[in-house]
Amino acid sequence: MSLPDLDPEQRRAALEKATDARRERAEAKQQLKAGDITLAAVLDAAADSEALAKMRVSDVLEAMPAMGPIKAERLMEELRIARSRRLRGLGPRQRAALLDAFARRS
Repeated sequence: MSLPDLDPEQRRAALEKATDARRERAEAKQQLKAGDITLAAVLDAAADSEALAKMRVSDVLEAMPAMGPIKAERLMEELRIARSRRLRGLGPRQRAALLDAFARRS
């Protein structure tokens, strides 16, 4: 399947949209790392934000304080969340289990 041909204006708009989405995801991860927002807040925001909804759960977990790639992977295995799962794709039980796991760690 080939990509559609875009005129320069459409291409510029698409690039701006992608840049804005990357910026929004980076800000959310930075705020998580700094402790300015909680995991629950990010999950709630993902319901309204297309950019956040497309973030991988593993990326969000790795942005949490004291949570690196190995701990994030172990937690996801424990909770039976696929490595490729995105925030939008979390079921209610997976979401509750994630929030409970971090409530126990606090």
